[in-house]
Amino acid sequence: PHNLPFPHIPLSSHIPLSHHNPRLCECFNIDVKRPRIYTGPEEALFGFSVLQHDNAGDKSMLVGAPWDGPSNTRRGDVYKCIVGEERSSNCTKTNLGESTLQNVSRNLKNSHLGMTLSPDSPDGFLACAPLWSQECGTSVFSTGICASVSDELESRETIAPTAQRCATYMDIVIVLDGSNSIYPWYEVQNFLSNILSKFHISPEQMQVGVLQYGEVAVHEWSLRDYQTTQEVVEAAKNISRQEGRETRTAYAIHMGCTEAFSPERGAREGATKVMIVVTDGESHDGEELPDALEECEKRNITRYAIAVLGHYIRRQQDPETFISEIKYIASDPDDKYFFNVTDEAALNDIVDALGDRIFTLEGTLGYNESSFKFEMSQIGFSTHVLDDGILFGMVGAYDWDGGVLKEGAEGRIMPTREAFESEFPQELKNHAAYLGYTVSSVIVGDWRRLYVAGAPRFKHKGKVILFELSDNGDVNIAQALNGEQIGSYYGSEVCGLDVDQDGITDVLLVAAPMYLGPGNKEAGRVYIYSLSGVFVSNGTLKAEDRFQDARFGYALASAPDLNHDGYTDLLVGAPLEDGHNGAIYVYHGQGIHIIHNYKQRIAGSSLSPSLQYFGRSVSARLDLDGDGLLDLAVGAQGSAVLLSSRSIVQINMSLSFQPHSINVIQKTCQRGGRESACLNATACFLALSRSPGTLSSSFDLSVVAMLDERKLTARALFDDSNQRQTQLGVRVHTGQTVCHNLPFHVFDTADYIRPISFSLRFKINDTESGPVLDEGWPTTFKRSIAFFKDCGEDDVCVTDLVLQAHMDISGTRQQPYVIRSPRRRLAVEVQLQNRLENAYNTSLTLHYSRNLHFSSLSIRVRNTHHTPHTHTHTHTHTHTHTHTTHTHTHTLHTNTHTLHNMNLTILFRLLPLLSLPPSLSMSPSLSFSLSPSLSLGGYPVEN
Repeated sequence: PHNLPFPHIPLSSHIPLSHHNPRLCECFNIDVKRPRIYTGPEEALFGFSVLQHDNAGDKSMLVGAPWDGPSNTRRGDVYKCIVGEERSSNCTKTNLGESTLQNVSRNLKNSHLGMTLSPDSPDGFLACAPLWSQECGTSVFSTGICASVSDELESRETIAPTAQRCATYMDIVIVLDGSNSIYPWYEVQNFLSNILSKFHISPEQMQVGVLQYGEVAVHEWSLRDYQTTQEVVEAAKNISRQEGRETRTAYAIHMGCTEAFSPERGAREGATKVMIVVTDGESHDGEELPDALEECEKRNITRYAIAVLGHYIRRQQDPETFISEIKYIASDPDDKYFFNVTDEAALNDIVDALGDRIFTLEGTLGYNESSFKFEMSQIGFSTHVLDDGILFGMVGAYDWDGGVLKEGAEGRIMPTREAFESEFPQELKNHAAYLGYTVSSVIVGDWRRLYVAGAPRFKHKGKVILFELSDNGDVNIAQALNGEQIGSYYGSEVCGLDVDQDGITDVLLVAAPMYLGPGNKEAGRVYIYSLSGVFVSNGTLKAEDRFQDARFGYALASAPDLNHDGYTDLLVGAPLEDGHNGAIYVYHGQGIHIIHNYKQRIAGSSLSPSLQYFGRSVSARLDLDGDGLLDLAVGAQGSAVLLSSRSIVQINMSLSFQPHSINVIQKTCQRGGRESACLNATACFLALSRSPGTLSSSFDLSVVAMLDERKLTARALFDDSNQRQTQLGVRVHTGQTVCHNLPFHVFDTADYIRPISFSLRFKINDTESGPVLDEGWPTTFKRSIAFFKDCGEDDVCVTDLVLQAHMDISGTRQQPYVIRSPRRRLAVEVQLQNRLENAYNTSLTLHYSRNLHFSSLSIRVRNTHHTPHTHTHTHTHTHTHTHTTHTHTHTLHTNTHTLHNMNLTILFRLLPLLSLPPSLSMSPSLSFSLSPSLSLGGYPVEN
């Protein structure tokens, strides 16, 4: 039940498709428009693991296919996918199993090579087959194995630190009496066939050779000749009796010990040596037996001796001397190594007993001297390459409680189960915690290395431990982190990030990909722990809040610096999102933290609708497409995807005007049949890259220019469009400034105070290979151009406005002017003069009583300077009133230049007294206010 067929978590396939349209991609600088998609055999689980690979410029992606091979073997393999100019290419099988593991074992059935791929140090890579198994008799032990492979895909060594020599790792030589006395021969052949069929013959277990003798001895076959039980059984059927009048047993034993067990005939170092002597009579060279047996003792050859008494019984002879000789040949004690049978036919009666005794021999353990507590360890299920070795997770060790092992140049470190007892109590053993499901390491503040191991089934909630490991196997657990939800598989993935790249780990991420979210969906989440003396909880990362299975956190990988800001970034796989299409999330680092909001979500369906389980594996460590930027490798079901990074640029803009201000007094051109002030704006663009590597030399911008964008009425227009807006395309070159002219013109306007705004807004054309704009970089640039005020070098207008006014009637309260009934109008003459610098937008306000009704206004301008000046004026008319008076206000906006006089005649109609209420039967009154410099009091007018 614990023999896991997949590392991490087997992906289910029964979840229904979602019926809404998710956001496919929030883009920053990972190119999703030009993915390289490599396909392989889906049934082989091609894409289960991915690793970027570079062999002296030969860029490729290595893709694990752990179920590769016929359905009855599933040995697994690794594919190599060349990254070239083409967006896709064929992937070729490397046949790593044959080239790297065949020398260790010919039986690679269901070993699942390629389930784990890791970069090796300093070059090459590790390819692991965690279900590589050893057959020991009728038992199968999945100890696991890894191959260290060079960049040239050549095997450097195989690593199987928990592999053990079986007790059945034996070289067996049968010394068979073929003299005339042994009869019938077919019974001997039956015995041979039966006993050989009991043996587990293979290069990893038993080898059998047969030496037949009489007067002479002959090697029927040697240890190395046959590799399977079927072969030796078939060979046994074809053995003919040698015959001979003598039985030279001592000679045959000596020949067997010295020749049959020689390396030249296939004897293996470390194998248990067993000799089975079968004879039916006393030897004719018995005096030589001591010397022959001494040779066997020197070579540690265990001897079973079988006395066939048929010849003695048929002749009614006493076999006592014969039995004594055979007991002498057998190893001690006799009750274990000596057999006697009544006749040749009875040989078959001892087959089972002989087989059982041979199988109970204590084999030489060889690779390590430990017991079979590591027999299901599944080495290679998780690996972490260190500078001084490799840390392996042993998920199946110690009855599936799990463990870790470090293999290095200084030797092998294998902590005991008891070394972790403080966090994994003995009373919880046999609960299958799966310690070592994932392994990693972190560097903490005092430059200590702590190893990290996850145990996702501990108390069904999961646990992660951080610990030190001494050379003698002692464990010092520095910290333990615990999951919070049953079944979440907390600790199935861990990832340490040195965000600021100073050598100290800043953040430890722990995944719980089966964490149940809303609607009991396997949404998954990733826990963040920040280093502050110890690792302290600092929130979580989650998939988008949608009711769907995602298994967010199924894969985690650090990315050295995707957005070129000097900080390490993070990739998170969510292979069940979007109805199993899958997705990956990109998180950016900043300072010593990971920004909790993802920067880019890349959905598998946005790359290809056929992708399934996209995000089951991720790798981001190399530039494969040759542009100097980091690329992402992502595994899917039957596919592997390479995503390129895009360079990041900053666009600096500037604006200059010629002339530097707007002079509407002196018109310089004619536009639309009107005299206008013409100007030219020069817009300049400088593109700077913040990305490493070789960049595209140029790219295009789309630019929109706008004049007076917030004004309702246009004061200026572009010459080319005769509109306030114009567009242009700009081709920029990295590191170079490019400028464009934008001529425009300004009409007469009453608003000279506020300058005219000029804005530029741009975007980078969405080309497939172009760069992206730096995050947060402004896309709008604004400047203003002021009107020319002709107010001296300081450009500050100092005015002196003088207002004089008189009415065509005169009178005071003491000497009122009496208006007779024919008199119906009142005229007011106003003179306005500016004695200093120009005044703009001057306001003249009239307040008058409600017994006056405004009739008309006329303006006369008198220029006392010899040089002609232009002026503009407008007026607006508003009304206000109070409880006792009704005041009409007329506001005059005018530009009064130096030495200008302005005369205004204002006519009012006098309302009849009878039409007014008694409270308003008063003398008409006027008042003036002048902005900016002067206001005049009222002029009473009486009837």
